[in-house]
Amino acid sequence: MIVRHFLRWIGNARVGERAAAAGALARALLDHQIAFEDRCEVEAALTLLVDDPSPKVRSALAEALSMSPHAPPQIVAALADDQDEVAGVILVRSPLLSDVDLIDRVASSRPSVQALIASRPVVSMSLSAAIAEVGALEACRVLVTNEGAAVASLSFRRIAERFGHEAALREALLNDPRLPGECRHMLLVALGEALRHAPLVRALIGEARAERVTREACVRASLTLIEYTPLDEHAALIEHLRLRGELTAGFLLRAIAHGKVDFLGSVLMILSGHSETRVRAILASGRDVAVFSLFAAAGLAKSLHGVFLRALKVWREVAAGRRVAGAQEVTWLMLNEIDAAPGQKGPAESDRETAALIKAIHLEALRENAREHALAIAAA
Repeated sequence: MIVRHFLRWIGNARVGERAAAAGALARALLDHQIAFEDRCEVEAALTLLVDDPSPKVRSALAEALSMSPHAPPQIVAALADDQDEVAGVILVRSPLLSDVDLIDRVASSRPSVQALIASRPVVSMSLSAAIAEVGALEACRVLVTNEGAAVASLSFRRIAERFGHEAALREALLNDPRLPGECRHMLLVALGEALRHAPLVRALIGEARAERVTREACVRASLTLIEYTPLDEHAALIEHLRLRGELTAGFLLRAIAHGKVDFLGSVLMILSGHSETRVRAILASGRDVAVFSLFAAAGLAKSLHGVFLRALKVWREVAAGRRVAGAQEVTWLMLNEIDAAPGQKGPAESDRETAALIKAIHLEALRENAREHALAIAAA
């Protein structure tokens, strides 16, 4: 009876009155104490209100039903397809929208709707994958900043591939502790490319120098990245570097010079096919012949074996507490190993390229140590 009066009254009621009535009626429907016949009438009336010409009325209806698992599914589905002002609370809150529903909407909706879905309190890994694959820039940014979203490594990688050139999203990704190491490297490379092509940078230092500076900066950033990459993610990062052609002997020389022995172990394990236990044992305490055999199995040039072993022995002593050393001291000893340090006769022809690279790393370490010393003096 009340619903009949409501349906007669609603045709002449003002928008504000209709909105208040819609909310009240929706809340009444969610009250499990009303009789079944009354529930059917109320549901019919609410279904009629879905077609109300005023978005305020439909918004009131959506607000009242948005968080209930007992809301009529046909009404929730209709409201979810409404304009953003109405659909927003349903898309963000409603427990009645399954992953299948939400994935379909991500694939077919405008960017604003995708962003609303990405902001749900809980976003499953499959829904995150759909957003990462077809979502617009803003939807992916919202997803990355949503602490309630479960994002797979593959989805992070896909977002980085699609939008790594966008500064805002790149920053959001780099600030996410869940981001895999290879994705961080991908973004660092994208940042380097952006800087290299920046008109101001090219105008100030020239195209050739800009390319060299950014390449060297990316290499140094990659070494820093290794420190923050968990051991179980080394394999993915190594594969990423290998596919990009950056897993070179020169890169490994930098790694061992800076004490990245665990990373070198992961590389040698992958390239040699030896077990992790065996590789770690050889690097930690193996005899010279065992180390050389491991280097050979990994395909490392024989001319580099001596400098790698020299650096490895220093880091062994550091790890055992018998020595204090850094990249500056290690690279000096590496230069000594191939007669390339000042006062020595000079490297053999076959070692000149290696000597030049180690010297460059040594000079970088000298500059960095001097810079840190100056800053410490200034701060004292």
